[in-house]
Amino acid sequence: MTPSTPATAKQPIANYVGGRWVTPKGTESLPIEDPATGDVLGRVPLSTPPDVGAAVGAAKEAFPAWRATPAIERARVLFRLKALLEEHHDELAVCLTREHGKIVSESKGEIQRGIESVEHACGIPTLMMGDTLEDIAPGIDCETIRQPLGVFAAITPYNFPVMIPMWFWPYAVATGNTFVLKPSEQDPLTHQRIVDLATEAGLPPGVLNVVHGDRQTVDAILEHPDIVGVSFVGSSKVASSVYARAAACGKRVQALGGAKNHMIVFPDADYDAVSEAVLSSVFGSTGQRCLAGSVIVAIGEAYVPIRDRIVEGAAALRLGNGLDEHADMGPVISKSHAKRVHDFIDRGATEGATILLDGRHPSVEGYPNGHWVGPTVFDGVEPQMTVGRDEIFGPVASLNQASSLDDALAIVHANRYGNAISIFTTSGRTAREFRYHAGISMIGVNIGVVAPMAFFPFGGSRGSFYGDLKAQGRDAIEFYTDKRVVISRWS
Repeated sequence: MTPSTPATAKQPIANYVGGRWVTPKGTESLPIEDPATGDVLGRVPLSTPPDVGAAVGAAKEAFPAWRATPAIERARVLFRLKALLEEHHDELAVCLTREHGKIVSESKGEIQRGIESVEHACGIPTLMMGDTLEDIAPGIDCETIRQPLGVFAAITPYNFPVMIPMWFWPYAVATGNTFVLKPSEQDPLTHQRIVDLATEAGLPPGVLNVVHGDRQTVDAILEHPDIVGVSFVGSSKVASSVYARAAACGKRVQALGGAKNHMIVFPDADYDAVSEAVLSSVFGSTGQRCLAGSVIVAIGEAYVPIRDRIVEGAAALRLGNGLDEHADMGPVISKSHAKRVHDFIDRGATEGATILLDGRHPSVEGYPNGHWVGPTVFDGVEPQMTVGRDEIFGPVASLNQASSLDDALAIVHANRYGNAISIFTTSGRTAREFRYHAGISMIGVNIGVVAPMAFFPFGGSRGSFYGDLKAQGRDAIEFYTDKRVVISRWS
């Protein structure tokens, strides 16, 4: 079976090891559901430690020849992959919507972001260049060169099952490493197809490998002695654990965690433009993204007009199957996650926040088995409340008030996360003061979704990130290579 042959409710999808799709040794599997219909699209296997070992072994065997492949030839494989991804863009978007639930336009945007990572990695002949200085002493020259390290791995989440893996493996293989990917067990189908395209582009056997599974599979990756580095994206609790365990095993680690992002609105802002940006930020991808600006802090007289626009705009959003061109927002990933978001809304009401728009248990005509949560808006949210403090990862907006920028930043800095933050103002002085004191890694000025392009680093601070080097950009090149310093004297 290949990924281009659809899995069935009884037949698990395959791992990809050494250039072949193989059946894992593990006998257990989990269903992959269409979040809009509840239909089972296939089953994902729970790989065992020997399955992980086989993938790592294939990657280790492929490393010497791939490392010796000239950088320009590695780049040409990625150029061909980029062209294939563009050719199959719409096909991939439909597949992604079916298994994740996000609307097709969002799926297309995610795939484009993944393509941009491949595009950036195509520049590896330049990005890997070192430095040289002759005569650091009489007759002695010094240079730095970048070299790949071996087998890397990534453990990626369900919310961006195409884009997030491509933050990692294209850079790793471009720099001459080999790779083992453990995608989310909830929606791995689209990336299976991308692996097929990578093979078609000419990626040699063993350079990219895929193992499916759950915590047992993750544990095997973290503990395998032949994996030199691990990338992770998920909740902060798990990110902290992954960072500690992998680092204790001597691996390089970049672990991206959760978020509670704030958007600060000043009275001089364009309220209509702000509300449009806020609605996109909070409710895009049904709130299932670490860049969702879930807390809106309005300064002074900005509060009422922003509150009213957000409630009106959120109420007008249409829930539906992501394949329906009229849908503004799709389902969440699973029944259990829908319950989790509902429980957060219950908790917010119990703790004293006012529900201005209630998205619990909506009905979507024609899709009684979908995992639905409607847009929800809370008023009077205090920072210590659960809905003002914790990552909900759903379509829930929390409104708060502040009297000044200092008061707003005090709310931000009281939170343990530090992923993204935005300000909306027409004052350059206010924006500069905000940027200077924000203390958060990804900063937006009149931007609702603070998503860096592939040539800039992506990652948070404080409880949102564990490690030193972030995803994408030059950080990726640093993470996947080691700088060797060569000092030479020839008589």
